Amino acid sequence: EGSDSVPTAETVSSYLSGFALNYFIDELPGWDAPVRSRSRVRTKPRRYLDDPSMAASLLAASPERLLQDGQLFGALFESLCVHDIGVYASLLPDAQSQPVRYYADADGLEVDIIIELRDGRWAGLEVKLGESKAEQGAINLLRLRDNVRANPAARNPDPVFLAVVVGKGTFARRRKRDGVYVLPIDTLTA
Repeated sequence: EGSDSVPTAETVSSYLSGFALNYFIDELPGWDAPVRSRSRVRTKPRRYLDDPSMAASLLAASPERLLQDGQLFGALFESLCVHDIGVYASLLPDAQSQPVRYYADADGLEVDIIIELRDGRWAGLEVKLGESKAEQGAINLLRLRDNVRANPAARNPDPVFLAVVVGKGTFARRRKRDGVYVLPIDTLTA
């Protein structure tokens, strides 16, 4: 076959299975507030790289090039955050086997990371490369909180916290007007 051939679904599936087994990718399941919601099961998982530096290396992307390509840099940063927050969340008391999920609904609302514990406590996190995007992240988080509050089937408590994780910031802080945290990634390990 020529180089223009498209791989079959079976070929793609076998590659993805191999990547997951060898810890190249993580599959992040979808989340919905009602624990018995069908969308928890029918939502396709999102795939993230376990080590985003592999992608940067395979693309031969220098630090300068990554800084010039904000879209690629943002995708790699989001993968890094999903992986690291997943590791941290797995160590929490009452953590599920896979406590990190993502949220997306039919109205276009997306939240990058949901941490959910066995007892129903949850937190929402948005990942933004810079502090200039923190406001948009906070808006998404507050919309999600309000949607969960308004859903009588959810029966979930309010989130334990909402946070926007940013790549670079001056300090970690809690916004007075809405209680959303803005957390530079390096403050999570301090």
